[in-house]
Amino acid sequence: MKYVLLDFDGPACSVFASLPAPEVARRLRENLLTAGEQVPAGAEEEGDPLALLRLVADARPSLVASADAALAALETEAVQVASPTPGGESVLRACVRSGRRVSIVSNNAGAAIEAYLAEHGLSRYVVGVFGRAPGTPSSMKPNPRLLNDAMRTASTSPGNCIFIGDANRDVEAGTAASIPTIGYANKPGKEAKLAAAGAVLVVDSMQLIANAMS
Repeated sequence: MKYVLLDFDGPACSVFASLPAPEVARRLRENLLTAGEQVPAGAEEEGDPLALLRLVADARPSLVASADAALAALETEAVQVASPTPGGESVLRACVRSGRRVSIVSNNAGAAIEAYLAEHGLSRYVVGVFGRAPGTPSSMKPNPRLLNDAMRTASTSPGNCIFIGDANRDVEAGTAASIPTIGYANKPGKEAKLAAAGAVLVVDSMQLIANAMS
């Protein structure tokens, strides 16, 4: 395995640790209202900003570009106070020491990911950042598009890759891209769910992965 594809929110950091996801969703709704737009049905109860973006895309496609840009700005604000995942940075360092290349593949905005990496001095450990395609929420996992984009850019194949993610959608995207996926169970109850989704291995510590790669 020469190429590590790493999810961002979870394995690398907790994006919404200090600026909670429900607050981000509330501010995204507020942004739409301020622009004079009607909030789609069901949006008032949605506390997941990425799910809210999907909802906007389904109900009001004309608003997707502006909503995506607004969310990207909020995510960039959130990562300024995000909590690094214990062992996440160690994985990046271990990959470089062992000659493996790393790309971040995430449903979060690429600009937010790059801002976090720069702030924490981690940009040099990552060869590519593949956030959701701007204005195209359908590019988000479980769609394998971002994983395929990462492999295409690196001129590599699934057999040379491993993907690390903390959600069922990550495992599903990995399966769709024919990439074995390690599940990171960062909350109680995730172990069984990730295993059932098809993860080839489930761990509760990113440091364990770093140790195995060293």
